[in-house]
Amino acid sequence: MYEHFFKCPYCWEEISMLMDPSVREQTYVEDCEVCCNPMEISPRFESNTLVSFSANSIEQ
Repeated sequence: MYEHFFKCPYCWEEISMLMDPSVREQTYVEDCEVCCNPMEISPRFESNTLVSFSANSIEQ
């Protein structure tokens, strides 16, 4: 597993997320562990290295 730290796009608190580097590219929705707002998470791995990551707010 790969741990990545980033700031929530809603509350700006730093949070961490565990991701599986064997999944090269994916997009999914996960709630912030601090403010509980949904974020669209998009990590991309190459050779088990995180090469891009985005955590975007989901406008409701």
